Amino acid sequence: MSTPVPDPVHRPAGAQAIVPREKLDFDLDGDIPRYWFGGDAFKTRFFDAMSTIFPEGERFFIVCVRDYRDRVSDPQLQQDIKDFIRQEGQHGMLHDRFNNRLKQQGIDVDGIERVQRWFIDFARKYNSKAFTISMTAAAEHMTAIMAHSFFGRREVMAECDPRMRALYAWHAMEEIEHKTVAFDVMQKTAGVGYLMRMLGMLQVSIGFPLNTFLVMRYMFRIDGFRWWQLPGLWARGFWWLYKPRTGLFSSVLGHYFSYLRPGFHPAQEGQTESYRVWLDTFNSTRDPIRASEAVLAVAA
Repeated sequence: MSTPVPDPVHRPAGAQAIVPREKLDFDLDGDIPRYWFGGDAFKTRFFDAMSTIFPEGERFFIVCVRDYRDRVSDPQLQQDIKDFIRQEGQHGMLHDRFNNRLKQQGIDVDGIERVQRWFIDFARKYNSKAFTISMTAAAEHMTAIMAHSFFGRREVMAECDPRMRALYAWHAMEEIEHKTVAFDVMQKTAGVGYLMRMLGMLQVSIGFPLNTFLVMRYMFRIDGFRWWQLPGLWARGFWWLYKPRTGLFSSVLGHYFSYLRPGFHPAQEGQTESYRVWLDTFNSTRDPIRASEAVLAVAA
């Protein structure tokens, strides 16, 4: 057995308590429409594609953090790792449940996940554990940005089916809670330096959107879109994602680029007002849908 490496990591100022929440009811077996995002095929399939990627992605994050768990001696970080794993496990389970709906629509979710597993196995086999934890830390930064992007402005998610909005709100808020865990393991335990941290972010910045768009292209084919319909569909969708200042991605470029600072730590980003509202409402009601509706009500 390896000797634990001293690791004096404590939860930094600005980091949140990590609270695993289980047995949540989003009514994912209800009458959610095929295009649940305001009837918009691109917006819906963008989120649906992410949902097919998340379960295998969450399992990848878990094993990459587990690679270093036995070397962590700080009790707080050990507890945070345990709660991180429980939260990520729940995320994968709930997206698996929604993905069963996609199977009923003719989407080969199992095939998509086989491809995901092949790439993950390749990454684990041919890259060092230090590089895969750097990829995990980068991906966790990207998913924590979801809360800023999806729930910072009312108009972004206002047209969603309330059940799906609640699913993504819960996921985003828990990403805020555990966003420091993989980063602390990477930096304090794995000893990853700046260059490898940047290479991990480069890999995620290219691979995640490319993967999402390829799954979306497949979904559009299953949906029956003709070739002449696709250019306009993609053009409107990319404008929604990347239009200056207010696009889904472009609106959070500041948060994204903060990762490039040599002295960056995820706790410096703090949390959003939507997180505080979501947490207060959920703690008082235990209802993730009501918590999501409270976030929508206070969004600018």
